[in-house]
Amino acid sequence: MTLSGRNIFFRIEIFLAAAAFVFTVFMAFLVIPACPGIAGEASRRAPGFFQRFLKADPYAPFASLAGAAAYALVSLTLIYYFFEKTQAPEIIFVTLFALSFSVEGMRIVTLLQERQVIPALYLLMASRILLFGRFFGLFSLFAASVYAAGLDQQEERNIIFTLAIVTLLISLRVPIDVLTWDSSYNMINGYNSMFRMVEIGILLITVISFLISAWSRGDPEYVTIGIGSFLAFIGRNLLLSADIWLSAALGILLLATGTWFICTRLHKVYLWL
Repeated sequence: MTLSGRNIFFRIEIFLAAAAFVFTVFMAFLVIPACPGIAGEASRRAPGFFQRFLKADPYAPFASLAGAAAYALVSLTLIYYFFEKTQAPEIIFVTLFALSFSVEGMRIVTLLQERQVIPALYLLMASRILLFGRFFGLFSLFAASVYAAGLDQQEERNIIFTLAIVTLLISLRVPIDVLTWDSSYNMINGYNSMFRMVEIGILLITVISFLISAWSRGDPEYVTIGIGSFLAFIGRNLLLSADIWLSAALGILLLATGTWFICTRLHKVYLWL
């Protein structure tokens, strides 16, 4: 992908992230009062290390999804500003990872049930869009590490297309119970344990790929990028299942810090190329 074409792609991503953020802000006035009622009807507690020790807060999940939308918009804008004239093949996959957080606003559909009758089809569609965004973002950061390890740069479009198709097939086949949700306003999905294992596996492979890149290219900056990927993954998992303020705040902090590590080091690697 040429530099000009990539920058057009970046602008489209910023527009989508801005639309998602505006939607979240607009809907806040309608759905925030519904948080206590929906939280009280949750069928189970969302998973999380800190959530074992603290009581769930009904407003924290909305803060987490709003924080995710804000993260997507801010990070994409900053990446466009700093990489507008810098060709780095990995960065397009990092932006897709950031953009994936825009779909967290789909959790608002769960809250709308407290205000009006929502057809089950809409709940199912929102849940599948949410799953697609989460898996696509996860695979995109993994793809960035594969590029760093030496994948042919001419295959960007094919890789993005393949990731989209694979993610679509996964999200369409996952069983979803639209009548139940957890304390973070996520609909209950099947295969949760299996997907957590897959996430851990992708995390390990991603970090290892960046470490291999540091060795094969002789550039220690990729070690920091690997550390940043680890922090971003941890922050992502905390943020997406947060039902307490601590998890939401720590999640966005780790996510932003990890993204900053990744982007600043990639910019340094490719600045003079």
